[in-house]
Amino acid sequence: MAGASAQSGLGDFLNFLAYLSISLGVLNLLPIPVLDGGHLLFYLIEWARGRPLSEKVQGWGAQIGISLVVGVMLLALVNDLGRL
Repeated sequence: MAGASAQSGLGDFLNFLAYLSISLGVLNLLPIPVLDGGHLLFYLIEWARGRPLSEKVQGWGAQIGISLVVGVMLLALVNDLGRL
């Protein structure tokens, strides 16, 4: 897609880059613990509870978050390889 948008003109290529940047920003705000949205979720939970989460809970959250991110990456890879 990047190659096609680059060949069709600078404006289309910049639009593609803008959409890509916005998509990455939105994905980064998902409430998955290893992403920024996950940090916001932990801050919100700590604010609601009035005390920080234990290190054990934060560690479990990080492990689950990394597993989710790796799982989505593997799903995308398998999907892309299936289209070849």
